[in-house]
Amino acid sequence: MGIRDNIRGGALTETTLLVLLALYRPNHGYGVSQFVVQKTGGRVRLGAGTLYGAIDNLSRKKWIAPLKDEGCTRRKEYVITDVGKQMVEKELRRLNEVMRLAARTVKENENG
Repeated sequence: MGIRDNIRGGALTETTLLVLLALYRPNHGYGVSQFVVQKTGGRVRLGAGTLYGAIDNLSRKKWIAPLKDEGCTRRKEYVITDVGKQMVEKELRRLNEVMRLAARTVKENENG
């Protein structure tokens, strides 16, 4: 199962955004999973296939990169790259625009 990010519109899937956010600090798959559960209050739980598919996809896109193996751990850790950070910042701008539009529209139509 691949990640379908809307390239033309610039929208990232929630899974993509959450994995990128989890990797602002070096982390391994299980740690990413725990970050997502904790930060979403349990609303989002990534299955292993979704999580590792996302990690593979983001690694291929060069939005995340594996850390150099220190040799003492079996868990492969990843960290967000500068390109990944640029994608998060772009998504934050897009989401803020959507929120402003939604808030304006609701306010304009509150009184019928």
